[in-house]
Amino acid sequence: MYQWRKFEFFEEKYGGKCSIPEEITGKIQCCSSGRGKVLIGCDDGTVSLLDRGLKFNYGFQAHSSSILFLQQLKQRNFLLTIGEDEQISPQLSPLCLKVFDLDKMQPEGTGTSTSTSSPDCIQILRIFTNQFPEAKITSFLVLEEIPPILFIAIGLDSGCIYCIQGDVARERIKRFKLQVENQSDKSPSSITGLGFRVDGQVLQLFAVTPTSVSLFNFQAQPPSRHMLDQIGSNVNSVAMSDRSELIIGRPEAVYFYEVDGRGPCWAFEGEKKFIGWFRGYLLCVIADQRNSMNTFNIYDLKNRLIAHSIMVKEVSQMLCEWGNIILIMADNSALCIGEKDMESKLDMLFKKNLYTVAINLVQSQQADGTATAEVLRKYGDHLYSKADYDEAMAQYIHTIGHLEPSYVIQKFLDAQRIHNLTNYLEKLHEKGLASKDHTTLLLNCYTKLKDVEKLNMFIKSDDSMGELKFDVETAIRVCRAASYHEHAMYVAKKAGRHEWYLKILLEDLGSYEEALQYISNLEPSQAGVTVKEYGKILVEHKPRETIEILMRLCTEEGEPAKRGTSHGTYVAMLPSPVDFLNIFIHHPQSLMEFLEKYSNKVQESPAQVEIHNTLLELYLSHDLNLPSISQANNGENGNVREEGPSGAAVMSRSESNAKLRENHRFMNKENDLQERLQKGLKLLKNAWPSDQEHPLYDVDLAIILCEMNAFTEGLLYLYEKMKHYKEVIACYMQAHDHEGLIACCKRLGDSGKGGDPSLWADLLKYFGELGEDCSKEVKEVLTYIERDDILPPIIVLQALSRNPCLTLSVIKDYVARKLEQESKLIEEDRLAIEKYQEETLAMRKEIQDLRTNARIFQLSKCTACTFTLDLPAVHFMCMHSFHQRCLGDNEKECPECAPEYRSVLEMKRSLEQNSKDQDRFFQLVKSSKDGFSVIAEYFGKGIISKTTDGPAGAH
Repeated sequence: MYQWRKFEFFEEKYGGKCSIPEEITGKIQCCSSGRGKVLIGCDDGTVSLLDRGLKFNYGFQAHSSSILFLQQLKQRNFLLTIGEDEQISPQLSPLCLKVFDLDKMQPEGTGTSTSTSSPDCIQILRIFTNQFPEAKITSFLVLEEIPPILFIAIGLDSGCIYCIQGDVARERIKRFKLQVENQSDKSPSSITGLGFRVDGQVLQLFAVTPTSVSLFNFQAQPPSRHMLDQIGSNVNSVAMSDRSELIIGRPEAVYFYEVDGRGPCWAFEGEKKFIGWFRGYLLCVIADQRNSMNTFNIYDLKNRLIAHSIMVKEVSQMLCEWGNIILIMADNSALCIGEKDMESKLDMLFKKNLYTVAINLVQSQQADGTATAEVLRKYGDHLYSKADYDEAMAQYIHTIGHLEPSYVIQKFLDAQRIHNLTNYLEKLHEKGLASKDHTTLLLNCYTKLKDVEKLNMFIKSDDSMGELKFDVETAIRVCRAASYHEHAMYVAKKAGRHEWYLKILLEDLGSYEEALQYISNLEPSQAGVTVKEYGKILVEHKPRETIEILMRLCTEEGEPAKRGTSHGTYVAMLPSPVDFLNIFIHHPQSLMEFLEKYSNKVQESPAQVEIHNTLLELYLSHDLNLPSISQANNGENGNVREEGPSGAAVMSRSESNAKLRENHRFMNKENDLQERLQKGLKLLKNAWPSDQEHPLYDVDLAIILCEMNAFTEGLLYLYEKMKHYKEVIACYMQAHDHEGLIACCKRLGDSGKGGDPSLWADLLKYFGELGEDCSKEVKEVLTYIERDDILPPIIVLQALSRNPCLTLSVIKDYVARKLEQESKLIEEDRLAIEKYQEETLAMRKEIQDLRTNARIFQLSKCTACTFTLDLPAVHFMCMHSFHQRCLGDNEKECPECAPEYRSVLEMKRSLEQNSKDQDRFFQLVKSSKDGFSVIAEYFGKGIISKTTDGPAGAH
């Protein structure tokens, strides 16, 4: 024990100036603490309450004579005392137990003296009765069970323990006795110490005598006794630890007891005056045989050190309160000792380089991880400064999670200490605290050391765990840089980073077939993503295989499980070929093959329009590359110069071969262009079904492509399909194709078939402005213009007069026929005018006659009933006569002439209403061959000429 180090982890509080207050005049017999108070019982029967710093609060008279024992309860503010009171009768003992409620104060005092207050005594119990004979009390202990139940144990010098259990305040209690020593013993030993132990629902009681240690178990009825040891101790040398262990101090050692017997033993020599326990420390007041002084030691048993040691006078009481240890001396002086803070204790240890002790100290006092890590760091720094790198790293490893890793890494970046750094980084990854930079550094360490075994362990050690403990992307990047491609691929595959796996296969290893096989085994969604990213490389080296994979992704191939859904719904769920167009940016030939295959396979794709647009662009382009031909040519170039015996022969042969290849290439290109143009025309026609208003491609884009690439056939089809007939003949005009132009007008200029007759006028204007002899064509055009009466002769003459190459003979016959027709029309109009004039004169004469002359009605029969006409009769100006009874209520209209008259009125009303319908008038003018005739007809009907007088202000 003399080897234990001594430290000053405790210090005297209040500057060492601490003593019992003067208000306490009696001799101190007992003490207790709790609830922020220290209670002192004296031989004059008074109890004094002291505040922090042993300041006197108040006192009261608890017993008339001496107080032997007292105990402050923790759960309730109750005080239990055992003391002597006045003896009422010789048969009754003066000793009694009192219970005070310190929260309830009652005034006391007599006469005119100043009254003071004292706690309310809520119960007084006689300890000794007829069944419990009187003996000297040597120990006293109270256990607070579930409130308000108390368990009171009173030890006697007769070797018995009197127990009182129940609600003491209401005296609902039961008493029983425990016998420590056997009845056969002639000299029973007194009870020198008691200790309660609560283990779950089991209540146990330690009982100590000078010659034994016993344990009572109250789970059994009656309580069972178990002898733990044949040795005991004296009074004040018994305590309980915070782990419910019984502590006994004897001159040779300090003993700990569990429920099953003696536990650890600490050989501290010297008579133990007092034994105590404080926050994991063992407190001992040991008598010094050489003088009258005593030594007060505080032992840290976990760390095997003496936390404090001081020489003290004779100690009468020892207790703990306010986080301090309080020693009350026999001369009424006091000593308050408090524990220093952790930082002060550690500083003390650091100054002496006692880092191991410091580590044990912080761990034993359950300090937080940060505080422990700080001590370990300082210890590691100390070892590092002594060049003990292995041990220093062992300490730094324990700081992982609390100390910034860069602090340690920076110290071990030297190449000679790379093994220590590797060890630290491995531990960092094991605990899942490594960042991307740490992973990079560790992998670099492995590659620098060329330690493939450790690299394998690091990367492949988590086969069964599933989740990797490092940053995947960083590991892959470092392994690639160090040419550990196999490891990089393993990590990428395990982590499901398919893009990295393929990047290594394609960019580093050039394993295109393996990459394609890998993509084929992926989920469709993952396969689509990877093909988008690396499709350019795959198309360049393996175009056919890449197209097969794309076909499987974009069609129903290889997905029989999903065939249950409707075709349209499933196709909409699949990737679109449009998503993969970018990978064919340098390989349009492969793109064309892919889209053709897809279009043949899937007829109702959601991306049909985009696909057709792309195919049209490919079909109509003049400079579409042909990779297969160019590759073949390159191969031929490499083999040509090996033939022939001499340089001149080789040169001449190579020149001739070059010409042949050039011609062959030109022919292939021309044939390919014509084939693609035919495909383009076929696509334009097939993708615009006759039953649909709009095509399955962008019409504007198709027109632009046809114009850019001078694809006249496609342009003519599109214009004709869109009914842009004028643009159709403009194409023929631009191509100077007169035969095709006239044939087109024959087809598109027939109004009976929905054509546009105005095309003939445009055609005539074209020939009029042509500036060359086109008499044959003009005659043919005039035939159709005359047949359908499309243009008046004057317009025809004006149009053709601009062409100086045309003679009058071209239109001589046409003009003669037109003059003859016009003459006939003029004669017919003259005869019609004369007829209308005669009819008008007759009508005017009849109107004048009706106005001026009388009418004689000579009809003898009624026009309605054909009977003889008699009065009353009604005669109409139309020379019809009727009986009045035959007319009924309508006497103002002739029943015979009324229908004709009404029809005329109805026609007039309709004409007036049509005159207000301007839209119909303009529509008739626009749709008629001869708009002038429509206007003349409206004038003839008297509709346009009819005006109404407006307001005066309008004139």
